Amino acid sequence: MNKRTLHAVATALAATVTLGMAGCSNGTHSGDSRPDKDSKNPALANAGATVGGTPQKGGTLTVLSNQDFTHLDPARNWVIGDVDFGTRLLYRTLVTYKAEPGAKGGDLAPDLAEDLGVSSNGARTWTFKLKKGLTYEDGTPITAQDVKYNVERSFSPDLPGGPDYAARYLAGAEGYRGPAQGQHLDSVKTPDDHTIVFELRKPFAEFPHATVLPTFAPVPRVQDKGPQYDSRPFSSGPYKIESYDRDKRLVLVRNPHWDPATDTVRKAYPDKLVVVMGLRANQIDDRLIASGGIDASAVSWGKLRPESAPKVLTKAAVRARLLAESTNCTEMVQMHTGRAPFDNVKARQAVQYALDREAVLTASGGPAFNDPATALMPGSLFGGKQPDTLGIPATGDVEKAKQLLREAGKPDGFTTTITVSNGDKGVAEAIQQSLGRAGIKVTIDAVDPSAFYDTIGDTKNRSDLVYTGWCPDYPSGSTFLPFLFDGRSIKEKGNSGNHSLFRDEPTMKRMDEIADMTDAAQADTAWRQLDGEILAKAPTAPAVIERMPLLVGTNIAGAFGHTSFGGQLDYATIGLKDPGTSGN
Repeated sequence: MNKRTLHAVATALAATVTLGMAGCSNGTHSGDSRPDKDSKNPALANAGATVGGTPQKGGTLTVLSNQDFTHLDPARNWVIGDVDFGTRLLYRTLVTYKAEPGAKGGDLAPDLAEDLGVSSNGARTWTFKLKKGLTYEDGTPITAQDVKYNVERSFSPDLPGGPDYAARYLAGAEGYRGPAQGQHLDSVKTPDDHTIVFELRKPFAEFPHATVLPTFAPVPRVQDKGPQYDSRPFSSGPYKIESYDRDKRLVLVRNPHWDPATDTVRKAYPDKLVVVMGLRANQIDDRLIASGGIDASAVSWGKLRPESAPKVLTKAAVRARLLAESTNCTEMVQMHTGRAPFDNVKARQAVQYALDREAVLTASGGPAFNDPATALMPGSLFGGKQPDTLGIPATGDVEKAKQLLREAGKPDGFTTTITVSNGDKGVAEAIQQSLGRAGIKVTIDAVDPSAFYDTIGDTKNRSDLVYTGWCPDYPSGSTFLPFLFDGRSIKEKGNSGNHSLFRDEPTMKRMDEIADMTDAAQADTAWRQLDGEILAKAPTAPAVIERMPLLVGTNIAGAFGHTSFGGQLDYATIGLKDPGTSGN
């Protein structure tokens, strides 16, 4: 799924991390303002752990953000943090992830469905039975037909940007354009209000993992308002929208018709959640570090800024409130392979060799929060560690890049533009400088985060280069390589994943062959081999694998970075130590 980076970047963090790692004593007393001399990597101190103990019910949880959501409409929601927020708070899906820190967060749990689905016909047919007693925010029942309706509306050209598993796998879905004109998918059947059956065009043993995504949340037809539904999705989860002032403030209050007896995952501790948008990132960090007043009951939506690191990593009491789970996402420079000069593989390979991944890593926060990427898929899909497929030095190989440019007919280099999210401008500058060493002159186009994916998803008008990342939706190469490099999924508007616009027949043929494999181990090996083959064709230049450093207030409890949501906080279990001090 799409991965948006939200932080401003600088070289400061690489230096300041050293301060927090100095020495080897057991540390100082709680609250001591002196540097805590802990031999452990401070950035990893709370990875796989929960901060703050068990929450108490009640109070107001505040989320401090520098931006609005990209989409909250479940048919359009496919940015990893937004998926976390939407599916944990506003709407339920057929299946969801367990609310557990560490590796257990990758395990599935039934949500709307009674179980994880029953397969038949060689995993080409999947049947889900809905639990009894499920209702929306107005008390009306949730039906199987509502889940089907949202799956169908995800095909609508007016609702771009969402997950496309339905389009990839449902039988007879080719050319379907949604239910607006009374057309429906015959491959999704609802024999009664509590049963939904999906008929797939090929075997898909991992289908329950796909039903975690917002596409498989219910939307009642009578509440659908087309593109406007994005501002007021109808709740099937523990909270409903009280007010939403775009780019400024979102307020969620309890959904009185959500029944916790039907939900084993969401704890819904706070009475209210308030998302305050449009704040400066350094302002968010300073407020959470101080943790005064209502900010003690606040969390950050975006990453800790590198320049804030000295105030966090060197103080034990503050650092104890820092989470830094792996995003499990590969950040990369994606090149428009359908447009000159990047229609020439030699020009693309020149970018791979010119890229200084060490500089990008430093600009992204340094080695405490990042690892250099040496393959496309993250290490979790290689059994723990990425292979060094191309063997390019971390600082690049400028002479090799210049040689490739000469072979591409560009001995003097060329001029191009890269589009990045505002928070990644420092990363873009590191890319600009490293490619410039080989004669590739890069102009930077920084875009507001909430508009970033719409901008790069416009395939006719986007720039030659984009810097973005991809996270597997679950631990399988089938959720990574096909979404990034299958040319059959490219859309003119709302294009997602394949931002290199890569169309390569041998690659697509091999993807189909792997998808048909019934032996999971054989398929895993094949995806890993294909990763290297695609990388050699250079549609992208992998850069880094990031962590998600998030600071929480002193009154926050039950906080952990969820491994299946890119290290973002799991809003299913977070709450407050003392709800009475949280304010309004």
